Amino acid sequence: MRSRVWGGTAAVVLGGLLAVGCGGGDRGRTDTADDGGGKAGNPVSGDHPVTVTDCAGARTTFSAAPEKIVTSNASGLELLLRLGAGDKVIGTGFPPGKGTLPGALDTEARKVTVLSRTVIPKEKLLGSGADLYIDTFAAMGGMGGGGMGDAPTEEEFTAAGIKHIYLKSTACAASAKKPVTDLSAVEADITTLGAVTGTGAKAKRLVAGMEAKVDAVRKAVGGTAPSERPTYFFFDYDAGTKQPTVVCNRQVAHAVITLAGARNVFADCDGDYRQVGWEDVIARNPDWIQLGVRDRGSEAANDKAFDEAERWLKSNAATKGLKAVRDNHFVRVGSERTTIAGVGNADTVQQIAKALYPGKVG
Repeated sequence: MRSRVWGGTAAVVLGGLLAVGCGGGDRGRTDTADDGGGKAGNPVSGDHPVTVTDCAGARTTFSAAPEKIVTSNASGLELLLRLGAGDKVIGTGFPPGKGTLPGALDTEARKVTVLSRTVIPKEKLLGSGADLYIDTFAAMGGMGGGGMGDAPTEEEFTAAGIKHIYLKSTACAASAKKPVTDLSAVEADITTLGAVTGTGAKAKRLVAGMEAKVDAVRKAVGGTAPSERPTYFFFDYDAGTKQPTVVCNRQVAHAVITLAGARNVFADCDGDYRQVGWEDVIARNPDWIQLGVRDRGSEAANDKAFDEAERWLKSNAATKGLKAVRDNHFVRVGSERTTIAGVGNADTVQQIAKALYPGKVG
């Protein structure tokens, strides 16, 4: 096992909980029994030093909480904001759209320096002055290859004084050995970041809140046999309509759909996303369709986008005959809270379940 120890020797090792991750670059993969499956466990108090271990076996030790953090995209940024560590974030790539985050979180997010609207260039990242980079791109080639740009090596991160950790709920999704059917990896990320940033108590409360919401849905719909649960299609309208992009069983949206008491019609697709043909959607003829549109920044603009997506399905020759379209079985929940790992995933579970099981979840 290769270790990356920064500024300390003794460490609080968080064990199997933090072993659910993903390496990139030249790292080998070490699968664990908890790969996307187990519970997040109890967060530590936030005392340092703290050691985190990813699923490739690489360990990173923090002798103190980081002071200057860069996030690769909105997922890591949102988690840090919710943990109350947003004042430590000095930059991000792929910033959240205006209005995507609720209330005060949106205001805080607007204050964070945008280092890139997409992938942060290697030179800018290494010269950012960060002492921690939170990465979500391991599943996409560690930013290297696959169109994700030129990724710094671990040696380059070390030379720049930047610790480098992955979000387990996103970075390892596509390479997971089995479908993700719960939010344990998201909860593990919250717990990990809480431990690293010294906000363990807040992390514990966030995880408890998520679990309470999901458990309430589970109790409400648990009596419905799996074979009787409605089939469900996430229609990623903003990804393009010519060839649909579907969420597969390694994407967090699959867990959200499953926990809400539905059956993802593309549950047999191993990976995170895949492009299919409309004939594939027609063959599966879903009972419900989620109108997956990205947040436009206001309720009125979002309603307009949902209306556009619904009209497209009703007017397109290939989709207007689908059962969900004929029955007006549409769920209007935005893409981000469904496909981006975060605290809001539990709220989306509730929203979907309320639509599919009226009177049972409420």
